[in-house]
This record gives sequence, structure tokens and C-alpha cells, in this order.
Amino acid sequence: MTEPGDPGGLAEGTLISHLLELRDRLLKALIAVGIAFVPCIMNANDLFAFVSEPLLEKLPKGSNLIATGVMSPFTTPFKLSFFAALMVAMPYVIYQLWAFVAPGLYRKERRFALPLLASSIVLFYVGIAFAYYFVFPVMFQFFTSTTPKGVAMMTDINNYLDFVLTMFFCFGLAFEVPVAVVLLVIMGIVRVEKLKEHRGYVLIGIFILAALLTPPDAISQCSLAIPMYLLYEGGIVMARILSRPRSPEAAKAPDS
Repeated sequence: MTEPGDPGGLAEGTLISHLLELRDRLLKALIAVGIAFVPCIMNANDLFAFVSEPLLEKLPKGSNLIATGVMSPFTTPFKLSFFAALMVAMPYVIYQLWAFVAPGLYRKERRFALPLLASSIVLFYVGIAFAYYFVFPVMFQFFTSTTPKGVAMMTDINNYLDFVLTMFFCFGLAFEVPVAVVLLVIMGIVRVEKLKEHRGYVLIGIFILAALLTPPDAISQCSLAIPMYLLYEGGIVMARILSRPRSPEAAKAPDS
């Protein structure tokens, strides 16, 4: 048996309490996803109709999506319902993770972390909305207009959903660029001056990344790369504003 004053016993008890708290918060997050999943699965076909609308509007008159698998008419809307429920419950899931991590942060870290966390959630949603309302119409118009003569464009619903979810994820992450820039500056990993000096390299890297993440056409690549670079510039501005006010103690502290 370990004595009450034994450091090993204290560490073990603290670890167990943290694991129990993590389990409880993950359970709450799963319950929230489950609650959001119920109305999503009840309206699964309507959700898929909404997601497929950008492509259906650009297809020739009378064209439709097809299901090549026997179970695809059920499994595809089901998968979409799960991801939709996850997106709906994401703020609560992130809050549970924040509530678990926050007690271990310093006051200054909490002061910056909470706004950045909220901003990351909002920007992720904005990235998805940007892809759906602005990128998809242009992208699908390009794809349908380049279909060879005599070829009927018949897209499988499961392949289409995988493509859409991939694009949502890519654009959602791309819109996190300002948060990443601010975090790099606040944590002291890089200075604002360095970010400004290497704009050219960043621009090239963004276009290369956009080419890897998007379909092989210039329209899709530019649709992702241009907003990413503008958000990079916005992140520099925000990082400069947030890193400007320094206390006298911080100003006297060494930079190392």
C-alpha cells in the first residue's frame, strides 16, 4: 500500500482522476453527437438532396446521380447524416475538450486560447460554406462543360459524397490558416517579420498544397489557394495586433 504522503500515490491518483474526467467528457461529446444524429438520420434523404444540389444544377436536363451499389441508397445518406451530426455537435465537442485542457493552462494561455478556439470553429464552418456556395458551382460547371461529346456524366452517389466530404474537410482546414499563423507568433515559434519576409515562399507552397488537395484543374486550385493566401495575410495582421501589447515584465524578459 502507498502512504498518503507518497508522491507516487499522489501522481497515480491524479492520473486516474484525469482519465476518469477525460472519459466523462468524451462520453458527453458522444452523447451530443448521438442527439444531433437523430434528426439528421430522420432527414437523411433531404440532407443528401441539399448536398447534391450544386452538381444536379449543372448536369444536363434529365440527368441524375446513380447508385451502383445495392446498399448505397441507404449507406450513403447514413454516412452523410453521421458527418452532419458531427458538424452540428462540433462546438459542444470542442467545448468538452477545452474544459478538460483549460485547468492546466496559465491565465495568459487561456486568454488567447478561448478566442482562437472559437475562431477556429467559425472559420471551419465558413470554409465549408465557401466550398458549397462558391467553389462547387464553378467547379461542377467546368466539369460538366468539358464532358466529351457522346458521354453521359453519371456520377455514383457514394463517390460524389466522398468527393464532397473531402472538399469540405480541405476547405475547412484551409480556412484555419489565420489561427495557425497567430498561434505560431504567440508561441514564439516565428516572428511576424519573418512571416512577412517569406510571403513569396508561402504563396508558392499554398499553390502546391492546393494542387495536391483539389481536383486537377486550375479553377479548383485557385479557388482554394487565393482564399488561403488572403487568410494568411489576415493572420499576419491579427498576429501583429495580438502580439503588440506587452507588459513591462514581458518586455524585460529575454527572448530566448
